[in-house]
Amino acid sequence: MHYLGVDVGSVSTNIVLLDEEMDVVEKIYLRTKGSPIKAVQDGFKILKANYNDMKIGGVGTTGSGRHIASTLIGADAVKNEITAHAVAALEIDKDVKTIIEIGGQDSKIIILRNGVVSDFGMNTVCAAGTGSFIDRQAERLEIPIEEFGDYALESNTTVRIAGRCAVFAESDMIHKQQLGYNKSDIIRGLCDALVRNYLNNVGKGKEVLPKIFFQGGVAANKGIKKAFENALSYEVFVPEHYNVMGSIGAAIIGRESAEKLGMTKFKGFNLAESKFTSTSFECNDCTNRCEVVKINENNNDIGCFGDRCGKWSHKIVM
Repeated sequence: MHYLGVDVGSVSTNIVLLDEEMDVVEKIYLRTKGSPIKAVQDGFKILKANYNDMKIGGVGTTGSGRHIASTLIGADAVKNEITAHAVAALEIDKDVKTIIEIGGQDSKIIILRNGVVSDFGMNTVCAAGTGSFIDRQAERLEIPIEEFGDYALESNTTVRIAGRCAVFAESDMIHKQQLGYNKSDIIRGLCDALVRNYLNNVGKGKEVLPKIFFQGGVAANKGIKKAFENALSYEVFVPEHYNVMGSIGAAIIGRESAEKLGMTKFKGFNLAESKFTSTSFECNDCTNRCEVVKINENNNDIGCFGDRCGKWSHKIVM
């Protein structure tokens, strides 16, 4: 028996396949590109080609697009990213007390005590420190993103960069370049600034204790990891599957839900070949005037979401 986890985010869609021991058998990373339905289908085309005969015992979805993914796939559990990342981390190490998670366009901190989420924080409006911002700076400096963190480790001195705002940070970096500072020192300064911004905003008021896990795509950046260790004076651990931890947590939760129900709602890998369309309408039944999204599969309406009262999302529209 195997288990699926799907994490649909604003930047990437990640799919994992776990075995009975909750080890990763397959992981798929795809760019969402504003089309979550297509991203999920592209992922399932890969799964169908390689694992079509595999028996799936449970499915979970998470991420900002978790509801639409659940409608497409037939998920047994739909959970927020905080819960999914916490479950995945605790599966690896029960002693984890702090999770730093930085993705493509958001970042969060999760505080765990005695194996339970006791507090969390998320970034609000600024993208400074997220993966998309770092990608932009790597591109501007003409450095492959895979090497960006290595540049920071080559530096012997840091350059003070304003990290509170993405616009100001970029302007400050350009100014420092014009003054003649080398790339390594500027990049180290940026890493330090982004970590400082994270701890002062996302982590404000939170008690950061070891053991600390660093998850999300930005965890691949060695410069950011080192900057966190310098700022916190603790070792920071990056899990093997740091970039798909949300999907792993979703799969574990999906397994638990399916086992409680005694069956899975999973629709199968054939959804890769289905024709999906989405439409929206405004419900006029109350003053909320909710904008409701309706998903259609092969000319059959399969579900709605987006309403506040649950009138549409709690039933299959036919």
